[in-house]
Amino acid sequence: MMIKTSWQEYKICDVLNNSKNSKPYHFTNLIVDNDCGIPYVTRTSLNNGVNAFIKNANYKTNPKNAISFGAENAQYFFQPYNYVTGNKMYYYDGFDDNTSLFIVGCLNKAIEGCGFGYGMGLTGTRSDSRKFMLPHKNNNPDFDYMKNYVANYKKLKINEYKSYIKKELSELETKSVCCLKDKIWKEFFITDIFPEMLRGKRLTKQNQIQGEHPYISSSALNNGVDNFISNEKRVRKFYNCLTLANSGSVGTAFFHPYEFIASDHVTALKSEKLNKYSYIFIASMLNRLSEKYNFNREINDKRIKREKILLPVNDNNEPDYDYMEQYVKNIIYSKTNNYLNFKNK
Repeated sequence: MMIKTSWQEYKICDVLNNSKNSKPYHFTNLIVDNDCGIPYVTRTSLNNGVNAFIKNANYKTNPKNAISFGAENAQYFFQPYNYVTGNKMYYYDGFDDNTSLFIVGCLNKAIEGCGFGYGMGLTGTRSDSRKFMLPHKNNNPDFDYMKNYVANYKKLKINEYKSYIKKELSELETKSVCCLKDKIWKEFFITDIFPEMLRGKRLTKQNQIQGEHPYISSSALNNGVDNFISNEKRVRKFYNCLTLANSGSVGTAFFHPYEFIASDHVTALKSEKLNKYSYIFIASMLNRLSEKYNFNREINDKRIKREKILLPVNDNNEPDYDYMEQYVKNIIYSKTNNYLNFKNK
């Protein structure tokens, strides 16, 4: 447990020097590479500001270990990797991982309730001139305290998570099943698998009220979560189902075990025959639709009714949901064990 410390007010530019402008790149001019790409950071307050991962090309990247922020999102993030950005983005040169993470928390605390957003952007100049509180020692920021505090906090959280997933593993039954190539597969209309299909409703950014309900849009990142809102009127809520992106990252599918609000850019797909694990299996099959759709060819309501997906079948030539469930359980068990082994080294 960390000892108590004293705090002192500092001007941001006195601790981090003046902010720097980031060279902007428009998303339509970039090639998405979510497997091996570099982070593309934009004015979003989610997912550490990362909007996508893009193909590494001859871009002017921002340095790793930087603290990024955008004019409209009014949120500071620590970026441990080299990255590129969209429009109206700025950054400070950071410190080591743990110290920078502590400073980011202090920066965000300092701008709470200050009204920064689309009406008044948090520009580099406005950020530089603001003041924030930091632990101090001998009239200087106590960087050692910050570094050690975050290091200890990380250890605490990792141990808590390890205890949690050990419990999850103990309740996860694994059984041997045949590999995918040994199963018989068959095409099914999406409408045959999901008797309940309904598109979300349009809700502009300006009309979104901050809250705790996940707002699912067409992003390929963060399980499709675009924001957290509290809107109750003129919205459509769903629970325990898949979403399929109709536009944006077209064909991207995610499972949501929680209640959420869907945008008009996604279609909610639900079936009482499915559970968490079989939903996840089918989501991976639906994701293959992204290979035939793009920004210029969206999955509209008419097209989705004509689409088919391949699924493994049982002896009755029906979707083998039991197999799908067990297959995913085995993967989760294996991957989670690998994570535990890695953390225990």
